Amino acid sequence: MHKLQVDILGLSTSPHTNGAYALILYEVEGKRKLPIIIGGFEAQAIALKLENIKPPRPFTHDLFKQVADAFDLHVNEVFIDELHNETFYAKVICEMNGVVHEIDARPSDAIAIAVRFSAPIYVSEEIMNEAGIVEERQKEEEEESSPADEVVEQQEREEQPVQRESRAAELDRKLADAINREDYEEAARIRDELSRLREGGESSL
Repeated sequence: MHKLQVDILGLSTSPHTNGAYALILYEVEGKRKLPIIIGGFEAQAIALKLENIKPPRPFTHDLFKQVADAFDLHVNEVFIDELHNETFYAKVICEMNGVVHEIDARPSDAIAIAVRFSAPIYVSEEIMNEAGIVEERQKEEEEESSPADEVVEQQEREEQPVQRESRAAELDRKLADAINREDYEEAARIRDELSRLREGGESSL
């Protein structure tokens, strides 16, 4: 499974997320961004460490770091390796006494741990291909440089039912608008709806 290194671009929220945040990861050697919706507690734990703010009492992830240091356990990396039903899954790759262990974790917890160990974060190429988002202006530049691909995509769209094509085009416009506004939570929601629409279209062909 090919891995792509990512880093944290930032955290964002909006009144429509019921206290949730979008953790925005970006491809270190690429142009795509990956929004992951996480809880407020995990977002705070990540933000405090990124800002080098020490809370008066240790958070759960700080406690894990202290226990790991006490037992000479090192976190080598974090790997977001699965996406099922719009839910991301991750592994914390640890090493202790020369033995490597892979521990299942939520991406939010895994990344909160990674920033405390200065461990690299990776995402599978399959996940980035499925859920990654490219800025609209970058997408337009790529389309201009690949006219053959644009013709093929146009032909494929014309073969789909008009109603589904119209809905997909509307969602594409909304996705571009959300990205331009940097409303990544809304972009993630639209991305998932587009994915469901396209999967439904493929199954009906």
